[in-house]
Amino acid sequence: MKNAIPEKRIYFLYARKSSESEDRQVQSIDDQINRLKELARTQGLEIKEIFMESKTAKMPYCRPVFADMIKRIEKCEANGIICWEMNRLFRNPVDQGTIHWLLQQSIIKSIQTPEREYLPDDNVLLLNVIGGMANQYIIDLRRNSRRGMVGKAERGWSPSIVPLGYINDLADKTIKPDPESFEPIRKMWDMLLSGKYTPKQIRTIANDEWGFRTRKHKRMGGKELSNSLIYKLFSNIFYTGIFEWAGKLYEGKHKPMVTFAEFDQVQLMLGRHGRPRAQHHAFAYTGFIQCATCGCMVTATEKKKLVKTTGQYKNYIYYHCTRKKKGAECHNPPVPVDDLERQFEDVLEMFHIAPEFLALGLDLLQDEKEKTVTDIVIIGAMQQKSLEEAQKELDTLTRMRYRELIDDTSFLKERDILRDKITRLTAEVRMSKDNSGKWIELTERAFNFAAHAQDHFQDGTIEAKKEVCASLGSNYELKDKTLIFEASVWLIPIAKAYPELIAEYRRLVLQKYLNTEVWNAGLASIIQRWLATVDEVRTVIKELNNPELKIPHLTKPCPPLKDKTS
Repeated sequence: MKNAIPEKRIYFLYARKSSESEDRQVQSIDDQINRLKELARTQGLEIKEIFMESKTAKMPYCRPVFADMIKRIEKCEANGIICWEMNRLFRNPVDQGTIHWLLQQSIIKSIQTPEREYLPDDNVLLLNVIGGMANQYIIDLRRNSRRGMVGKAERGWSPSIVPLGYINDLADKTIKPDPESFEPIRKMWDMLLSGKYTPKQIRTIANDEWGFRTRKHKRMGGKELSNSLIYKLFSNIFYTGIFEWAGKLYEGKHKPMVTFAEFDQVQLMLGRHGRPRAQHHAFAYTGFIQCATCGCMVTATEKKKLVKTTGQYKNYIYYHCTRKKKGAECHNPPVPVDDLERQFEDVLEMFHIAPEFLALGLDLLQDEKEKTVTDIVIIGAMQQKSLEEAQKELDTLTRMRYRELIDDTSFLKERDILRDKITRLTAEVRMSKDNSGKWIELTERAFNFAAHAQDHFQDGTIEAKKEVCASLGSNYELKDKTLIFEASVWLIPIAKAYPELIAEYRRLVLQKYLNTEVWNAGLASIIQRWLATVDEVRTVIKELNNPELKIPHLTKPCPPLKDKTS
């Protein structure tokens, strides 16, 4: 028997070098190519084409040359790769898996490096160890780099690229004022603070009259100031001596260009274009109230005032318009936080229900929930049965076509009808399961909210107050120190019916001279109307058709309404 002629191996030469730190010790691309050509010559290997690129391999799908080479290998244009090391081909699990799979399937017959040859029959553990070491190198490098940058930030030096006006001193690894641009940029701040110039006017003056250009670097710089850059410059907290890195603020050791007062003043002048520095106070009612006069958001300010009677300072919080819209002349007066909270409490009182009425409503909803669960089980069983029957019809239809009992036209027509039916029934089954009892649960939350929101508002945290306000209503506005808002639609039926019912109930309780029959008849009338209100709230919530309706879950035990015999 003759020996089989071995398949001819045709190689692609792949050389890669990244400009990042992972490859600083790797030979240049030209050196790699020269050494690998010599390797191919000495071993008699045929190189069909050379692929080279300067891209990092730590992330997948970011090397177009590598991707093109793999596609051409899959088309059998070559069945081998020559490279300097295996980590030239991959440093991440995705590319590693691609190479390993092609090698295991013998699509790649050989991977040749100066050290050794990798073949499809090689132990897979060896390849996994090599790939794991290449990937771990990147992980360790990233971790060590981040640790070094955190240490640098904690020492007061920004690890990020410094903004205009500063330069990195590579000799002592510090940040120093740029002798060319520090003073011109400080002058730009002064021009804006004077109120006589806009950022765009400052940009035009700097570019056209001063000839200002950004610092020239190896691959960037030497350009005029752009609109985006001038706004970025005036909103960068770095110029105050503080810098932000990885979501945290650090106190820098570089020379500040402006004071905090100047920086904050510029942010107010810029309005939405600027970014004020981080607030150190948390206020409960900011972020959702607007000024009714000019439409700007309402913010809060904490002030210290000297109390003459005690000789001590006391903190006062005022809510006021930010006045950030251009050309807005707003004279809406500020509101002390105590006055604002008093108005919120008055609103909550409008929707507050007594524990007895809450218990009655929850009992009704519990009964309805049990009935709904029973109905859902029955309906769900019917829907599931219809779904199973439709699937059987489709299976039968498919078997008929397989046996050529029907033609293609009839089969495709009936198949599409059945598929549409199955899709619709599947959606109905899923919807029934997802929404089972959901509306009743939301109604229970609505009544618990009406009963307990006052307590959570008065005794809760800032987050609890915000949660109560968000559920209470929307479109909050302040006008002449008065709170205006739109109540949540599911609270409106309570506000309409409850005040009259609770007043009637309290009068009934006081009428002890009434005989039992008359007393209980009056109570029954109150209960009947209240239960109608409960049902109306449930209907409103269901018609909203919003299963993700945000109503906080507030609960406390509550006593039942008592008839005269009890």
